[in-house]
Amino acid sequence: MKAFKRLLSALLLALAAGALATGCGGVVEASGGEELTLGYIRWDENVAVSNLTKVLLEEELGYEKVELQLAGVKTVFPGVADGEMDAFQDVWMPNLKKHLSEVRKDIEHLDPWFKGKTSYGIAVPDYMDIHSLAELDDAGTDLIIGIEPGAAFHPQIAEEVIPEYDLDMKLVEASTPAMLAELKKAYAQEEPIVFLRWSPHWMNAEYDLRYLEDPKDAQGAFNNPAKISTIVNESLPEDDPVAYAFLKTISLNEEQVNQMEADINEAGDPVKGVKTWLEGNRDTVQPWIDAAERAREG
Repeated sequence: MKAFKRLLSALLLALAAGALATGCGGVVEASGGEELTLGYIRWDENVAVSNLTKVLLEEELGYEKVELQLAGVKTVFPGVADGEMDAFQDVWMPNLKKHLSEVRKDIEHLDPWFKGKTSYGIAVPDYMDIHSLAELDDAGTDLIIGIEPGAAFHPQIAEEVIPEYDLDMKLVEASTPAMLAELKKAYAQEEPIVFLRWSPHWMNAEYDLRYLEDPKDAQGAFNNPAKISTIVNESLPEDDPVAYAFLKTISLNEEQVNQMEADINEAGDPVKGVKTWLEGNRDTVQPWIDAAERAREG
């Protein structure tokens, strides 16, 4: 009888081990406890794609831990270059070319993962009777609400837009969550607000907004679409070919990014929101998992 119980216990342990090695997309062998550190900024598309990467690497590919390390625009690039972080997945080009050029020899710049068309610029809610940057002194506010200090668009506003249009306005550097909180409050009361807007982002579905015309082209390159891509530490392809293959294969369009951000907002938690999004997007992510598994097999 004791021998039978020992055999039964052994079988149950074996079954439990097999269950742990099974992801929701199929059987995945444990990888030996790899760890990865992703630098991220509180830009909503970056929160979304970073948490998506974390969930899939941990739950589908057996990673022991994928750490999301909060950083700023000025610190995330050197963080990847010096190996403190393995990757950063929200490189807007050419917007962030200055930061990229400073670390290029120590990183690898991957092809864009975002397959939609981006936009970026100074905007107002649709209820405001302002259509051009030249009209901003009549906006009813003397503030342009920015995002994180170090954002590439900020110097363009302070050094080009405001002087070119001779505006009596001040740029306020805050954070993306703070800007969005101000937008929400102003929009509810139909109060004047001038702020930075971009796409992809859930705000474009939540609110009726208008980019301001720029007849003097003072916003420069920011008037043109950008590409969103990933940088990795130069040693990642050799040190972690599985994560490298995964990061190289990621591909998302604007509708997918916007929906993921909306699911995160509704869930109130990035991981829960990502898991909700994954329920309807298994076909989208499976090729990324397959590429990582092939890299693991050698």
